[in-house]
Amino acid sequence: MFVPAQIEDLPSIVAIYNQTIPSRMVTADTELVSVESRRQWFLSHNDKRPIYVCKDGDKVVGWLSFKSFYGRPAYEQTVEVAIYLCESVRGRGLGKLSLAFAEQQAHGLGVSNLLAFIFSHNTPSMQLFKQAGFSQWGELPKVAIMDGQSYNLTILGKCLVD
Repeated sequence: MFVPAQIEDLPSIVAIYNQTIPSRMVTADTELVSVESRRQWFLSHNDKRPIYVCKDGDKVVGWLSFKSFYGRPAYEQTVEVAIYLCESVRGRGLGKLSLAFAEQQAHGLGVSNLLAFIFSHNTPSMQLFKQAGFSQWGELPKVAIMDGQSYNLTILGKCLVD
């Protein structure tokens, strides 16, 4: 179901990402992005900070990525995890499976802390991560302005080691 993403998956990754933009609940991008504009982002990932796609047969229906936090050596064990699902599969438990997969992969990557940056008004994502054991580690009030409205960003975290 989850496999490492290949450059050939980038159009599907971008299409899924673009589905989230109009809702103003998932990303701070306000305009659709192009495959070309996301190519460097894709190529910046590697074996230690991978992107995985979730496939249903041959079709990409979701993806998740790991991103280094703050880019300093002392934070090497802490990463941001991002999960995006195709509209057609939302609400079917794939988010929960994606988070479980991310935690499983984190151990092999030397990751001991997972972070998620989620708009505070994104109730479905907030519930998903909290049900998976994430807790609120911070909140950035009114950091995003979209369509003339201010939005808060909640930082959720989960420590994977005792």
